[in-house]
Amino acid sequence: YSTAYYSFVLSLTALKVNKLGFWLDTPSSLPREPARVSNLTVTETMATVVPTSEEDTALSVVRFASELAWADAGPEVAEPQVSRLCMEAEEFIVMGKWLELASLMITSAELIFSKVSEKDIESIFTIICNLVTKTENPDEAMEIVKVITAKILQQPNEKPAARLKILINLYNLLETPYCQFYVYMKVLNLAVDGKVTEYIIPSFKKIDNFLKDWKIGIPEQRELFLTISNILKENKSMSKDAFKFLSSYLASFIGEDAHVLSEAKEEAARAIVEFVRAPDVFQCDLLDLPAVGQLEKDAKYGLLYQLLKIFLTQRLDAYLEYHTANSTLLKSYGLVHEECIAKMRLMSLVDLSSDGSGQIPYELIRDTLQIDDDEVELWVVRAITAKLIDCKMDQMNQVVVVSHPTDRVFGQHQWQELRTKLVTWRGNISNVISTIQANKITEDGSQAAQGLVVR
Repeated sequence: YSTAYYSFVLSLTALKVNKLGFWLDTPSSLPREPARVSNLTVTETMATVVPTSEEDTALSVVRFASELAWADAGPEVAEPQVSRLCMEAEEFIVMGKWLELASLMITSAELIFSKVSEKDIESIFTIICNLVTKTENPDEAMEIVKVITAKILQQPNEKPAARLKILINLYNLLETPYCQFYVYMKVLNLAVDGKVTEYIIPSFKKIDNFLKDWKIGIPEQRELFLTISNILKENKSMSKDAFKFLSSYLASFIGEDAHVLSEAKEEAARAIVEFVRAPDVFQCDLLDLPAVGQLEKDAKYGLLYQLLKIFLTQRLDAYLEYHTANSTLLKSYGLVHEECIAKMRLMSLVDLSSDGSGQIPYELIRDTLQIDDDEVELWVVRAITAKLIDCKMDQMNQVVVVSHPTDRVFGQHQWQELRTKLVTWRGNISNVISTIQANKITEDGSQAAQGLVVR
């Protein structure tokens, strides 16, 4: 066989993903020596394939993988099989049958993960993934993507980081928006199954930009939001972000009929539990979402909806009364009574700050939060730290002076109030600008008149 050498751009020490916008690091930051893989020379790069001899890169991969597969059979058996596979590959290349070539290469490469190093795996699959750029048919490109991703996801626990890099490389080669979305979802699935979600979490910050590029429909958006929320909920420090994506999932059901809404019932119940449990989430619009509203009269989740309403519209005494009657229910959802009391005290303090008077007597805080006198300022400080209220404590007069409260519920009514304020501010600014311009014209006129008098 003719010998071919190829070099690839494969940053194994820090693989920068331009389209996905995050880094996938490997343990070593030291440069590696190029490694020989049969008739391939692999260096530390990725995505750019530069041929250095006459043999096609795809054919080189088929030859290497088939020789690996038949290595134990002996030359008399192996050589005819290798020749047959290479001839098939050459025929597909000449005829431009890229899907068939991808299927052949993937089949030949199934032993690669267990037989060669991770950097060689990435180099070989770079060539396989590059086939999506050969076809001008979007449907064929999609089928090639499906063939590759199906193979990569078969054994997610075997070298998951390497598999993840392959999918990320594939994503970066794609131009069709839906293909990109399809691969991204496979990236998420692999990260979950292979327990390497820490690599893909940084990409969640760019989801809004991705959605603009992908232009996917509502069902696909729901799948995306729910998958991301499920990934984040496993990380306690990211409960706020998990709740945000779950809320986006539920918001996507606005305008749907009762039958479609019922699909979101379980997740709506989960959103209520996550909101009540989250120690750093004090504001939401769940009560305005039809997906959540359907639970109000639901036989299974009606009491859970009632709990949400207490947290968003009532005070501590209402929660304590609810707990007395439904303590078993709360335990069944993993809600800790003491944690609920702590959160409800802060929510009650927010409610006190929004009554419009601008002042809250210490005594009222003590009675509402059901605490001792010496704990009042402690709870006010906790509310300030959580950015729930902007206030000052007047110790001499024993009152809290509120300058800016926070709404527990931020729904349609709050948006309307915000719009009214913005319109008012805009009008005031316009008036100020008009006054400044009028004064400037008057001043310029006076200066011109004075100039004429001097002359």
